[in-house]
Amino acid sequence: MTVPSSPLAVNEHKVVADTKGSSMKKHILTAVLYTLITAVLLGIVYPLVVTGLARLMFPKQANGSLIVRDGQVVGSHLIGQPFSGPGYFWSRPSAAGTGYDASNSSGSNLGPTNKDLPTRVTASVQTLNPKGTNGAVPIDLVTASGSGLDPDISPAAAFYQVARVAAERHASEDALRSLVASHVTPRQFGLLGEPRVNVLELNLDLDRAIPPTSK
Repeated sequence: MTVPSSPLAVNEHKVVADTKGSSMKKHILTAVLYTLITAVLLGIVYPLVVTGLARLMFPKQANGSLIVRDGQVVGSHLIGQPFSGPGYFWSRPSAAGTGYDASNSSGSNLGPTNKDLPTRVTASVQTLNPKGTNGAVPIDLVTASGSGLDPDISPAAAFYQVARVAAERHASEDALRSLVASHVTPRQFGLLGEPRVNVLELNLDLDRAIPPTSK
């Protein structure tokens, strides 16, 4: 025989169910509002504030550290470019796409046991020192950087190329050494990083000081 539920018990179950449903709705609403608020704050407001402050306080860096010559953007201080003409200072090898492709940044990922590495390095050495009479080639001229976009070379790598560039431009080696020396950036605060030479900036000033058509 089934004992009918009392009205009081039925009401208690209904109150509990209503309370659970109300609590779930509250949690869902809180989660949705939290998501919307954080999306607006962190996805819109924060980037706009940071970008605005960066452009106000560091306009050059915020805009990509662009190099402008004669009113034209010729590159970025942070991204290297390939140079292959004998009358220019060459950048280090790049494995980013077809070379210095900013949309495909990568290293060669060739390990020391990979036979392709010494083959490529040997070919680079032969290109830089075909007669084997110019001494040891600086390591950064025959090895690619991890990003493939390194805009700098070591001062030793820049000075190593002075003789070739001077011969091609019919210029004084001493004049080119002075030009290279003026582009050497020392360690930051005298401690951080290594001395370096920005290849694009060096070649731009080279064209101004000694045009490639000069004899």
